[in-house]
Amino acid sequence: MAAAASAKTGPGTRERLVRTASRLMQHGGYESTPVKQLVREAEATLGSLYHFFPGGKQELAVAALDFGDQEFAEVLRAGLASHSDPAAAVEAVADMLAQALAASDWRDGCPVTATALETVGRLPDLQAACARAFANWQHLVAAKLLASGIPEPEARDLAVTVISTLEGAEMTAQVTQSRTPLLLAGRHLARLLASYAARPGSAS
Repeated sequence: MAAAASAKTGPGTRERLVRTASRLMQHGGYESTPVKQLVREAEATLGSLYHFFPGGKQELAVAALDFGDQEFAEVLRAGLASHSDPAAAVEAVADMLAQALAASDWRDGCPVTATALETVGRLPDLQAACARAFANWQHLVAAKLLASGIPEPEARDLAVTVISTLEGAEMTAQVTQSRTPLLLAGRHLARLLASYAARPGSAS
């Protein structure tokens, strides 16, 4: 009875499909994620995939990218909330990403980046989902900077810089199998943000 109850409370078929697609795309991108493997690892059927996602693999991929967006956003929120000082908070985010990447044996990088480049100009729905994710992450960073007293135009621009730098550093860390690129990125981003926070007109 306990086992049956546990099974009932586990993720449903739709959620398993989305989570599995997100993980496989995280490792190899969209094109390298075969539908048959996806369905098999999600313990689902082709019929159930098209039931939940009539648009097939592309529609599922958009849902998987949205899921990955929220997963990465959770890491960002946790790191940004760890320190009141945005410089220290962003450095903490970089450290969290480095630890998670190393713990995954360098496989679990950004859930969106692996798919982003191969969709440009080819798969507009997926490209739009990737763009939404980047914009969401930038918004989270900008909100932290605004709360610290950095003026809005600079906060928005800095948020783009922070996310772009972290994304590039994470990819480099994954390729080189080293935490160093992320740790260095976090350190230098912290110095950059601290220089803005120290300017006249910013909150102390």
